[in-house]
Amino acid sequence: MEFVTILSLAVVVVVLVYGITIYNALVQIKHNVSKAWANIDVLLKQRHDELPKLVETCKQYMKFEQDTLTRVIEARSKVFTARETQNIPALGQAEGGLRAALGSLFALAEAYPDLKANQTFQQLQTRISALENSIADRREFYNESVNINNVRIDQFPDLIVARLLGFKAAQLLEFSEEERKDVDFKQLFSA
Repeated sequence: MEFVTILSLAVVVVVLVYGITIYNALVQIKHNVSKAWANIDVLLKQRHDELPKLVETCKQYMKFEQDTLTRVIEARSKVFTARETQNIPALGQAEGGLRAALGSLFALAEAYPDLKANQTFQQLQTRISALENSIADRREFYNESVNINNVRIDQFPDLIVARLLGFKAAQLLEFSEEERKDVDFKQLFSA
């Protein structure tokens, strides 16, 4: 009788320790997703703060290109709204629109030698380009973190702990078909 009790107790302890290990791993993965999102959020905010400076610098030179500047401002607003509400599908769409508007703006800047030579414009263009690269890197890290989270909560035996304790799948940051296409430089430079 004593052996059965000890064996039962040992099994319960092993199952409990294993459940705690799974729980802790799921918590760590969930927080990695949050951290990855926070990293994107910081970069989006930095870019959000830089764009008005770029638009203002361009306004001084590009008097007849208000449509392009307006598209950048509107796209910036959509990204801000999606970021603030953490609407990941809308963010992917808004990011595509902003990237396209910035591409048009930088292409148009080629037609303004004074603007292109302006040190403030050059610094802002370099800063925004660096932020774009960082955002792309962080998006990749975010999606990898989401993928790890989603796989773990669907794997056995993790799914038992995940369902019992309410762990949810996270949403990938996806982009529109338009954003995945190759850039048409001919169209950009004819704008």
